Amino acid sequence: MTTLPSLYISHGSPMTAIQPRQIGARLAELARSLPRPRAVVIATAHWLARQPHVGGAARPETIHDFGGFPRELFAIQYPAPGAPELAAQVTELLDKAGLATTLDPTQGLDHGAWVPMRLLYPEADIPVVPMSIQPALGPAHQYAVGRALAPLREQGVLVIGSGSITHNLLDFRAGYSEEREAPYVRPFIEWIERKLAAGDVDALLDYRRQAPFAERAHPTDEHLLPLFVALGAAGPHATAERIDAGIEYGLLAMDIYRFDAVNKPITAR
Repeated sequence: MTTLPSLYISHGSPMTAIQPRQIGARLAELARSLPRPRAVVIATAHWLARQPHVGGAARPETIHDFGGFPRELFAIQYPAPGAPELAAQVTELLDKAGLATTLDPTQGLDHGAWVPMRLLYPEADIPVVPMSIQPALGPAHQYAVGRALAPLREQGVLVIGSGSITHNLLDFRAGYSEEREAPYVRPFIEWIERKLAAGDVDALLDYRRQAPFAERAHPTDEHLLPLFVALGAAGPHATAERIDAGIEYGLLAMDIYRFDAVNKPITAR
């Protein structure tokens, strides 16, 4: 069976579901370039818990975890099946890695999961297992979660971290736009790309101290943490391909990263 890459996806606003912009085209292209996975495990920035939780529902519901958006957005359903046996396997892998984990038999797909999945696989015919992230435990913990999941990639499972490479919603009030970008966005995303190119995992795990404008780009951690799940799942040596999907509203960078395991240090292409 072909070993799959792992992915980090900036899922953007819920409006991405009906106004996909560049991210829609990039994810469609990416899906066409990948072998068809037998299932997806997706760690989403919109499911937060004190320890890892894994969704084991056979038919996960589509969760509309937002308000104030057009009615048509609330009508969207993403009826992908779940994968209870895979969810149990994920729980076992994490437990064996010393990461106490809870299996949740009812958790559905929040918009951090179903929005990018709908753009990747619009037929909703690939089983999806959602996972929580743990902001209180930091990047190194999420990297360890990803490392524990690495064997799944050899079993036809696509591991995805879904967040946003920059995420400061307070700056929506600052008047930024496509014509007036927030000044911290490009320095931050370029630093991330350079560190991935250098294979400098230590610096990435310490991004809040080392990255330029880290506090502006991420007042809280939760939308960058899925990057470390995807990076960890790629294994200790991988290529990191940045797929540029633009900067929305002048402040939400929509970068996608594809991590492919190879026997050489991480490089960017």
